[in-house]
Amino acid sequence: MPEAAGYEQARPRVVIHLAAVVGGIGANQRYPGRFFYDNAIMGIQLIEYARRFEVEKFVCVGTICAYPKFASIPFRETELWDGYPEETNAPYGLAKKMLLVQLQAYRDEYGLDGIYLLPVNLYGPGDNFDPEYSHVIPAIVRKLVEAKRDGLPNIEAWGTGEASREFLYVGDAAEGIVSAMERYAKPDPVNLGSSEELKVRDLVRAIKRLVGYQGEVVWDASKPDGQPRRKLDTSRAKAEFGFEASVPLSEGLKRTIEWYESTLVSPVRTR
Repeated sequence: MPEAAGYEQARPRVVIHLAAVVGGIGANQRYPGRFFYDNAIMGIQLIEYARRFEVEKFVCVGTICAYPKFASIPFRETELWDGYPEETNAPYGLAKKMLLVQLQAYRDEYGLDGIYLLPVNLYGPGDNFDPEYSHVIPAIVRKLVEAKRDGLPNIEAWGTGEASREFLYVGDAAEGIVSAMERYAKPDPVNLGSSEELKVRDLVRAIKRLVGYQGEVVWDASKPDGQPRRKLDTSRAKAEFGFEASVPLSEGLKRTIEWYESTLVSPVRTR
């Protein structure tokens, strides 16, 4: 098994499992089987071999998609099992959710110190801007930046724009993960977020303003919105290991846009 070979070579004391096969709503709809199998099997094997090689700590980064579709606002960790996830990403969310069950079972039977974190939607420089797999922020950033560069009169956005989301800057997420690794050792899952909720429509307006695009955004209401609302209760992360997000969305978006613009072969005209 590749997992066994990796553990044999590295002999890690701590494992942080960040890997996932992920995508936006469209990718989740196209590849539900792949997203379930790949995410379940890689996590299950990594945790099993962490046990076999007596790893001191296993940090599993789960997904906000594990929460019920109509979870109460704000999402509380105690309500994680109170309903079925939103249908378009349920296979992915459930695959990652099973890793929480595995970690709790392994803690009880084998004494494996495994913790499980639930980050909200992440974004930032280095994000995946691929049109097929990107999430909402990189997808919209790419469309708007390239539309401005190419002088296009409009771009298309999925859904109605009325669904809400919460976002966490990648640097804040990294700090939260490291803090949890160092200071948290309980079986209960922990939310990581910014506690800043906004509608997708308002998010797109903010990106459009930062990019300086003067064209129109056309909303395709025939496409799904996904989960109606997302906003986390982050009080457990603060109480248990002192985590609070520090990068405002406006600043994080600015950094993300500038990073993406720097990767383009044909530069965007100066704003």
